[in-house]
Amino acid sequence: MVKVDARGDACPLPVVKAKKAIAELNGAGEVEILVDNEIAVQNLTKMAQQKGLVYSAEKLAEREYSVRFTVGKAVPEREEKTEACAPDTRTDTVVVIASDQMGEGAEELGKTLLKAFVFSLTQQDKLPKTILLYNGGAYLTCEGSPMLEDLKALEAEGVEILTCGTCLNFYGLTEKLAVGGVTNMYVIAEKMLGAGNVVKP
Repeated sequence: MVKVDARGDACPLPVVKAKKAIAELNGAGEVEILVDNEIAVQNLTKMAQQKGLVYSAEKLAEREYSVRFTVGKAVPEREEKTEACAPDTRTDTVVVIASDQMGEGAEELGKTLLKAFVFSLTQQDKLPKTILLYNGGAYLTCEGSPMLEDLKALEAEGVEILTCGTCLNFYGLTEKLAVGGVTNMYVIAEKMLGAGNVVKP
């Protein structure tokens, strides 16, 4: 049996890894994919149905699932479009981060709170559509940011991450941007005015 650990991988990586493992079997055998969310399970079982594979799915623990494929003789594949990921889970909410800390008071506490807030966004069932960062918030999308991995995880889930170019330039961070894209005040205003909700931590 070929075992693939796709825990922590964003769509469509679990499906991509599963297809690669199935191809490596050269015709027959079993593949087990470990994932950490139900959406990945749904995407993998959908792929199995498309390919006519025998499959089973099992919840092993909290945020740990096993999906197994039994591959017999090679089944001719139907022409497929690019793998469809889970339904869009983003809302029309825009999150605006204008500082490298959350709230007023102790700076160290403010930074800890903001890091926890950004991590908490990654755990939501409904994600924001866009995260806008300006002024001191520009530091968060740059090299050395303690929340870079969480922002990259959100971007991988389809969340648009935009940092103010004027702010990056002002703080000398233009070359250090490590996630998302650069934007301007016109777009920031447009995104905020067009949002169903604007959340400012």
